[in-house]
Amino acid sequence: MRRNFTDELSPELREKTKKNLVYVGILSIVMLFAGFTSAYIVSMGDSFWVKYPLPRGFWISTAVIIASSIFFELALRFVRKNNIKMLKVFMFLTLLSALGFVYFQFKGYGQLISEGAHPANNRILVTEGNYGEYYTVKMNGSFIDIDGNTFLINGREMSRKELDQYKKFMSQFLKVDRRKELIVKEYGNGFVLYLSNVPVGLINEKLCTPDGKELQYVDLLRLQQLSVHVNDERGDFFHRGKIGTDFDIYFKGEKLEYAQRELRFKGQKLNRYLQIKAMETSDTASSYLFIITFLHLLHIAVALIYLSRVTIGSFTGKFSSSEFLSLKLGALFWHFLGLLWLYLLLFLLFIH
Repeated sequence: MRRNFTDELSPELREKTKKNLVYVGILSIVMLFAGFTSAYIVSMGDSFWVKYPLPRGFWISTAVIIASSIFFELALRFVRKNNIKMLKVFMFLTLLSALGFVYFQFKGYGQLISEGAHPANNRILVTEGNYGEYYTVKMNGSFIDIDGNTFLINGREMSRKELDQYKKFMSQFLKVDRRKELIVKEYGNGFVLYLSNVPVGLINEKLCTPDGKELQYVDLLRLQQLSVHVNDERGDFFHRGKIGTDFDIYFKGEKLEYAQRELRFKGQKLNRYLQIKAMETSDTASSYLFIITFLHLLHIAVALIYLSRVTIGSFTGKFSSSEFLSLKLGALFWHFLGLLWLYLLLFLLFIH
């Protein structure tokens, strides 16, 4: 039978050696996350940055991982008393709450995505297909306007019914294919497209300019981009909700103002260079948030494998008051991951 070299050591020395290995692993993880959080802060320096509340799933998962550490400590207390029955109970609760942490983390990711925060390749400002750049729309004789992510008609916010009607009208332009002609079945009936302030008509189920020319593919592609934004209820920003309430945009640590569909820095309209930079800037804040939290979740997943093993061991009589080193080491690492999550949560809360 193959033996590990630590099996040849005395119990005290074996425990110390294995603890040192755990400490080395903890130190390497600390350095890894210190690097990522430092890079996060540096990246904020001269960039446009989106700040928004953390999702509810993250807060619930925090309570769950705290509970799991408490259960693990109680399991250790009972194994020291050789109370195997209660050891089983609290190890099972520890594993269950650990799985709950993973579940609520993914719920948090889902909430982030539903609010418009994506892990990669996402802009802060809507640029391609931005309402008003090429297309505007009249609804029942009045132009639809945009204020942030709010759709307006006659100076007021559109009702749910009106917005759903607008989305239904625009949804027929979601599929544009160079190889196929765009056939439009429903046009008029209260809605009229304007391209560069010129009304678009319909001839033989095809969109045309007033002189009878069919819209070019590039114009249809821009219409498709606009229809995607409308169906996602997105105006000027990729993040859902209202700027100043549901999210804010910062530059060099200063919160930007938004008025008349323009961002303003220290009360002044952004100069041409900053306007271009804002349009080209990706949502780095969300990318970092997903990377940092998911990297922590990967360590949780690895720890879950070990946690499952020791939980099974507690049910198979592997541990007793004189032999529970694996439990102690597992608890040490699990408590560290819990503290690491609390650090990341506080970091994101006060920095993000």
